[in-house]
Amino acid sequence: MPFRKIINDPVYGFITIDDELIYAVISHPYFQRLRRISQMAMASLVYPGAVHSRLHHALGAYHLMSNALSELKNKGIEITAAEEQAAKIAILLHDIGHGPFSHALEHELVESMHHEDLSLMIIQELNKQFDGKLGLALEIFTDSYHKKFLFQLISGQLDVDRLDYLTRDSFFSGVNEGVIGYDRIIKMLTVHNGELMVEEKSIYSIEKFLVARRLMYWQVYLHKTVLCAEQMLKRIIKRAKYIKAATQQPLHNFITKPIQTVTLEEFCSLDDYDVTAAIKGWCHHEDKILSTLCNGIINRQLLKVQYFGNPVDEVLVQEKLAKAATKLNLSNEEAGWLVFTGEVASSTYNLEDEHIHILFKDGTVKDISEVDNALINQNLMGKVKKYYICYLR
Repeated sequence: MPFRKIINDPVYGFITIDDELIYAVISHPYFQRLRRISQMAMASLVYPGAVHSRLHHALGAYHLMSNALSELKNKGIEITAAEEQAAKIAILLHDIGHGPFSHALEHELVESMHHEDLSLMIIQELNKQFDGKLGLALEIFTDSYHKKFLFQLISGQLDVDRLDYLTRDSFFSGVNEGVIGYDRIIKMLTVHNGELMVEEKSIYSIEKFLVARRLMYWQVYLHKTVLCAEQMLKRIIKRAKYIKAATQQPLHNFITKPIQTVTLEEFCSLDDYDVTAAIKGWCHHEDKILSTLCNGIINRQLLKVQYFGNPVDEVLVQEKLAKAATKLNLSNEEAGWLVFTGEVASSTYNLEDEHIHILFKDGTVKDISEVDNALINQNLMGKVKKYYICYLR
C-alpha cells in the first residue's frame, strides 16, 4: 500500500505527505522544534490570534510547493521525482534555522549570523544523519543546482515562502488586507529560459500580492506596538547578556558564554518556551532595567512608542531620558535602555532583489514594473522609511 499521511491545516485544508523520507524529515526533533517557535514573534500582543508557529508555515509552504511543482509538470516542465522530493524537503527546511521568536531575536542570541546560515548548517547536519539523502535538497537550497527555477520557488520575490506567510499571517491575525490569490498565482506559474515567471493573465494577481505585502508590513509586521514589543525583547536579551543574568539551560549558555562555545545541538534545543520562562523569572531580578523590561512584556505594559516621518528630535529624546532616569532613579546612561530611537523601512517591490518577470503570449518578457499602466510605479518601488522613539510611560 502506498505511503500516505494527511495533516489538517486551518488555511488549506488537508495537506498530504506521500513520501517516507519527507515524513522522516518532518518527524525529526529539529523540525518538530518549529512547533515551539512563533511565526510572528510579538505580533500576538496586538493581534491575539497570531499565535501560529514556524511549523505551521513550513507545512503550508510545503503544500504550496507541491501544488506549484504539479502545475509546472502539467505544463510540460521537466521535473524528475528526485527533484520534486528535494524541492519539497528544501522548502520544509528553509526556516529551520530560526531561533526563539523568529526574526525578533535573530541577531541577539546568535550574533552576526542570519537564520539562513543556521538553516544551511542544520540541513547539512541532517544530511549526515540521513546518510546523504538530502544532498539534492542542499543543492537546490544553496542555488547551486542547474535548474534555477527550483531555487526561485524557495527564495525569490514570488516564492512559495512569501505566498504562504502572507496568506497564513493574514488568516491568523485577521487582517484582510493581506489576503492574496495564491491559488491563481500558482496556476499562472511557468518556466521560460530556465527562469521562474508568471503568465500575463496573472498581472493583476501579482499587483494585488505586492500591495498586500506592503499593507501587511505596515499594518502588522511593522505595526508600532509590535515593533516596540520586539525592541523590548531584544533589549531584554542584550541586558541579560550585559549583566550575565542567570537562567536555566539551554538558554543560560547563550546568555553567559561566548557564542563560539555554543554548539549547534544546543541551538536546536532552544525555543520560545526557554526565553519566556527566563523572562518570567527575570521579572523579579534585582537589576531594575531587566525587571522593568520583563514585566512590560509579561504583563503587556509596553513602552510608549511614536512614529515620525523625520529623525526624532534630540530635545524630545533628552526629555524622555530625564523623565525615565528620575522615575526609576537611574543614570542617564542606564535610562538609555528604556528610552531609545531607531528607524524602519519597507519597500513594495525592490528591483535590486529577485525580479518578477511576466511572460507574454508572443514570447516577450517584461518586469512587472514595466508592463503597460503598471500599478508598481517608481513611487511604489521606493523604500518607505519611518523613525521611532520608545520611552517609559
